[in-house]
Amino acid sequence: DQSRARSLELRNRAGAVVGLAAVAVSLAACSPGAAASQSYTDGTYTAEGDYATPETVEKVEVTITLADDVITAVEVTGTPSRPETVRFQGQFIAGIAKEVVGVDIDKINVKRVAGSSLTSGGFNKAVDAIKAQALEQ
Repeated sequence: DQSRARSLELRNRAGAVVGLAAVAVSLAACSPGAAASQSYTDGTYTAEGDYATPETVEKVEVTITLADDVITAVEVTGTPSRPETVRFQGQFIAGIAKEVVGVDIDKINVKRVAGSSLTSGGFNKAVDAIKAQALEQ
């Protein structure tokens, strides 16, 4: 009787794992990153993105040039309000090009650049706005 109960428990666990795997695959298929790459209109686009720091909300302006959905140039400018932000935005701006130039715009999701992690939040928001602009063209 214990053997039968153990067998039933294992079968239920296996079914649960298969069910969770199916849900994960379904969710991945519905997520924007899993969708087939969209086609964007070549050109240069600019957008602003904001991000929170422990002291305030900061902004960066991002200009991206696209050719065949690939980033061929990037420029980031900031208007930092705090000394720490001046330093971190500066580090981010100095390192961002080598992270994204030559990469398909749908494949980038910047986390940390040259020790700056918060600035990437504003950058990613601006990239999302740029993607929307490039789709509308």
